[in-house]
Order: sequence, then C-alpha cells, then structure tokens
Amino acid sequence: MADAWRARVARVPDWAWLTGIVVCSAALRIWMVRGMPAPFVFVDELIYSELARSLAHTGTFAVRGVATTGYSILYPALLAPAYGLVDGLPRAYAAAKATNAVAMSLAAVPAWLITRRVAGRWLSLLAAVTALAVPSMAYTATIVTENLFYPVALLFAWTLLLVLERPSAGRIVALAAALAASVATRSQAIGFVGAILLAPCLLALLRWDRRVLRRFAPLLGGVAVLGVLVVAAQLARGRSLSDLLGAYSVVGEAGYDVGQVLRFWLWHVEELILYVAVVPVVALVVLLSRARQLPAAVQEHLAATIAMVATSTLVVGAFASHFASDRVQDRYLFFLAPLLVAVLAAWVELGCPRPVAPLVAGAVLAVGLVVAFPYTRFIGEPAKSDTFGLVPLWSANAHLVGGSYRLTVLIAALALVALFALVPARVGYVVPLVLLAGFVVFSRPVWSGPHGVLRSGEGALFQGIRGVPRGWIDGRVPRQDDVAVLWTGRADRFTVNQNEFFNSAVGDVYYTGAPTPGGIGETPVRVAANGTVRMSDGRTIDTPYALLDGSVTPDGDVVARDDLGTTLWRLHGPLASLTRVTGLYPNDTWSGRTVTWTRLRCTGGRLLVGLHSDPTLFAGQLTRVVASVGGQPVARIVVPPVGAATLRVPLEPTGRRCRVRFTVTPTRVPAEMIPGNTDDRELGAHFDSFVHLERK
Repeated sequence: MADAWRARVARVPDWAWLTGIVVCSAALRIWMVRGMPAPFVFVDELIYSELARSLAHTGTFAVRGVATTGYSILYPALLAPAYGLVDGLPRAYAAAKATNAVAMSLAAVPAWLITRRVAGRWLSLLAAVTALAVPSMAYTATIVTENLFYPVALLFAWTLLLVLERPSAGRIVALAAALAASVATRSQAIGFVGAILLAPCLLALLRWDRRVLRRFAPLLGGVAVLGVLVVAAQLARGRSLSDLLGAYSVVGEAGYDVGQVLRFWLWHVEELILYVAVVPVVALVVLLSRARQLPAAVQEHLAATIAMVATSTLVVGAFASHFASDRVQDRYLFFLAPLLVAVLAAWVELGCPRPVAPLVAGAVLAVGLVVAFPYTRFIGEPAKSDTFGLVPLWSANAHLVGGSYRLTVLIAALALVALFALVPARVGYVVPLVLLAGFVVFSRPVWSGPHGVLRSGEGALFQGIRGVPRGWIDGRVPRQDDVAVLWTGRADRFTVNQNEFFNSAVGDVYYTGAPTPGGIGETPVRVAANGTVRMSDGRTIDTPYALLDGSVTPDGDVVARDDLGTTLWRLHGPLASLTRVTGLYPNDTWSGRTVTWTRLRCTGGRLLVGLHSDPTLFAGQLTRVVASVGGQPVARIVVPPVGAATLRVPLEPTGRRCRVRFTVTPTRVPAEMIPGNTDDRELGAHFDSFVHLERK
C-alpha cells in the first residue's frame, strides 16, 4: 500500500507540485495580509503607493503630483491595477497587499530552477518551499519593492547560472534582460554587474583553469563595451554617472570611508549568516574544499553564489555605512537565502561529505562570525522594518541564555553545526528540513510578535489616525475638492502620512518649520503677523479644505475630527492660523517648563489638551501641569509616566483673544538621567494636541 502511494506521488510532475506550492503560499499570504491595518515603512510605502496611483491615473510617475525618476519602475506598474481598478484607497491597499502575496510567492519558481541544477527533485521542491518560508515573506504586508525584487533577483541568479554553464548569445541576452528587470525593480541591482564580472573569474579559480575565462570573453567584453557606452552617453549629456540613479543620485555622490565600509560589509555578512542559520555557510566551505572534484553545475553554483553574496553585501554595506549607520539591512539581502539553501541541497545530494579539516574550518568561520556580530548596536526600532533576522532574538529578550545575545546564538549555532556534522548521510535531508522548520518558527515573531509587522502597522495607524475610519476624509469631502495639509511638527508625522495614504482628497503638503521626515514635494510656508499662511513667493493657500493638527485653528468650520485632534476644516477664505503655540521644541511635542497657547478672534469655550509623559525619563514620577489664564490657575492635571491624559481648560476671552499659560513640573534633562544620552534639552511633557471647542 505504501509503495503504491509513493508511486502515485512520484508520478505527479514537478510543475504540478510547484504550482501547488505557489498557489498555497499565495492563498495563505493573502489571508494573512488581511490583518495588516496600515503601512509603517515610511516613506517607502507612501512613495510606491503614490507612484502606482500616478501611473494608474495619469500614466506618469509622480509623488504628490511631482514628477520623479530613479525609483522602481516595475513595482509601481505591478500595483497600478490595484489603484486604478479598485475604488477607495483602503480597498486599493488591500488589493495591493494581495498582489504582493502572489508576486512574492512566485519566487518559488526560480528557487526551484536554481536548486534543480544541483539537486534532485524532492530536495529542489523542498528548497522552493523553504524560499517561501523565509521570515522576510512578511514584506507581503508592506508596499515596498522587496515583494517584486525577491523573485526577479532570483530569476537573474538563474540566468547567471545558465551563462556560466554555456555563455551562448541567447543566454547572454537573457541575462541582460534579467539584469534590466532587476534594475527597473530596484537600483541596488546595478551592483549585479559586479557579480557578472566576478562569477567567471571565480569559476576559473574553482576549476583551477585559466582557459575557462576564454569562454566568457564575449560576456566580459560586452559588459566592458556597455560600460563605456553608458559613460560616454552621460558625458555627452553633461550628466554624471550618479545621475543614472535618479532619486538615489546622492548615493553615487557621497564620500565613503573605506574602513567604515568594510566594517558594515562584514556586519552584513555576519547577519546574513545568522539569517540562514549558519549551516548553509558550513556546507559552502566544505564544498569549496573539494571544488575541483565537484560536478560542473555545483561549481557554477558556488561561483555565482559567492559572487552575488560578495558584491551584494558590499553594495548594501557601503550604503548603510553612510546613510543608515544605525542598522544592518537584510531587507536588501534576503534574496540570497535561496542560493545558500541550494548549496545545502547540493551538499545533501552529494552524500553529505564531511572532511574533518574543512568541516571544522567552516564551523569556526560561520559560528565565529555570528557570535562576533554587535547585537546590542543593531537590535532596536530600525530592525522592525529593515532587519527581520534580528527580530526573533529581540522578541526572545526575556529568555536569552545568561541574558546574552551572543551566548544564545553560540549555543544555537553549535547545535546546528552538531546536527550538520553528525546526521547520517542516508537521512541528510533532515538538515534542510530543520532549516525550513527554523524559518517557520522565526517567521512568527517577525509577523505577529511584539516587534513584528502587525504590531508595527497597528502602532503606526494608532499614531496617525485614531477613532475614525481610515478613509474618513474622503467620506466628508466632495470628490472634486482638495484638502491641503499643514505640517507644524507639533503632531506625529504619521498624522500626515497615514491620512494621505488612505485618502485621495488629501493633496498638497505644506510645512512651517521642517518637512516631514523623507518628505517629497512639500512646500515651505510662513505664518504672517495677521495669521495668514503664505508661501515663499507670497501666495496664499486657497483650497476649500485643510487638514490641521490641534495647534492650528483657521477661520472656518470643523467638518470632522479624529481622536488625535487632527481636524478637517472647511475654510472661509485663504488658510490662516488663528492660534499660536510657544514653548514646544521645534518639530517635536516635548515642552520645556512653560507652554503658551494663544487664540485670536476667540469667543471662549473650552480647550482640550492631550498630554503624555515618558516612562524612561520620568520613571515612577508624576508630572503636574497647571493651566493659568490671566495669571490665575484655572485647571490642573497629573500625568502618569505611562498612558495619556486630557486637560480641560475653560476659556474666557480678553479683547477677543484667549491666552493660556501652562506650567510643567518637574522637568528632566535626558543627558543627565539616561547613560549615553546626549539630549541636553530640559523636558517637561508631551503636548500632543490642542482642541478648541468654541462656545455655542
């Protein structure tokens, strides 16, 4: 009976298994991403949703109505149908996430093609499943290029392998097309040119035969000629090479410190080894030790894998060393995991060779590198979006062995190496099965743990829109009217980003001090002495509606307001601010010892002030806020270290003007209270919102 069942299973063709894997993964991910309430990777998610919307409705690439280049071309094109065919941005967001689920699940196909060259059908199908189990599949819940770059980069790797096998004209053209698709998905893929140049050299080294390079003369020559043509074209246009990066041209113009680049390169290599759970790298070292005796396909795979790992980690490390020194970014490297998994599959296919010296060397190298990684430096908020390989460790803080990241990693790595060294060759497939199980286990905290994407999405929405539906603005504004946004820095930046992400009526964004972090297409304005908001050329803002935080009260009527105090106003004329708040630090909600709120054309009523403290700075300490009008206290409240509070202040106008002075005690200086902190400001409390309820 068992033999008959195995025979029936064996008769199922690979394409049917592969189709089933992709369909099941897509269905599972579509179901999972329904629970993701909002974006949190800003400004990336805003940019790509804007590009997709612009492409769907105008046929051009623009962000906030400003034409732009240098961002992904193919990913916005992939999402454009979701934003063009689905009514309402919350529903379009759901459709975009479903599109992500399908696109990323297709990575199983090139992962299978890559592994099938070096391993049998079952190991290859296992590798395809493993490719869809990596923790970074959680990016399906975000509007970022990782969703398309994952399968496209693997497709490039497969075409590179085909060229290494036989560099025919047709295969070189296919490689060029895959490279173009990769670059059109993410400009990082320009670094793949380095892998194309390096891989044939590595193959010649593995075969210990310089004659190998002769076969690749057309490929290497073609790359050189293409490079010369690109340089010549840029010079003829009076442009620099960095202009090829468009919006990312600053990356090519920056100066890099060699020592810093090498440190970040090493840290990215270390974190990549951690991401793939050590054993594929041990297998890589073991196979390299007998490279000349390996089958040709395995030699080609090792050459391509090393070339892509070396060049990609160097490119990402260089970028991080200058532009993201607080993080390592496996979001730009996890596409390498299936290549390393295929190395492990090849090792199993070859009978699990374990020569002692290479095994020990590989174990020492891989374990040593993951133990040397500076975990305390990089485990933190940036990991939530950029370094999923660290999130499981961060989530296990309370269960670390000896309270140490390194000791915990050391024990786990040694256990995996022991499995690799001791498992009988006849059941060597247990090692990739354990790796698959590890990916599944690690995916849970990345998805739904305290630092996972679901919690991050919920938190970002809570910071940006509260107590109303996500599309609350579109539901209250006529379709033809626009809503201007004025960013004062007094509220959370997500009050701008989340509302424009989910409401198509939200149009131009203006700012009084500094733009929102990473903001594109935002316009600086100033508030004149009479309260009128003007642009640098003197023009006023004449939209019929405005979205404002609680520190700004215009001449108009309240249409709707969320629980954060973000208010949709119907304006009676050009936008003007009838309120002024002093005493808050620039682009922050932190106060000093005193804060003053002033309202022109005031008829009285009540002022609701949203407040919260900080449990780190004011641990076990209550903060007292007293509101005074005309020098007399009229309201007071105690703000606990954790949680929010609302102070209600009665208003009585004096000469059509209301003024409230808030006194905050105690205050603290972070640099004096928190070791290593350099913030020397005197801080009192967070003044989150000011909501004026006028007297009827």
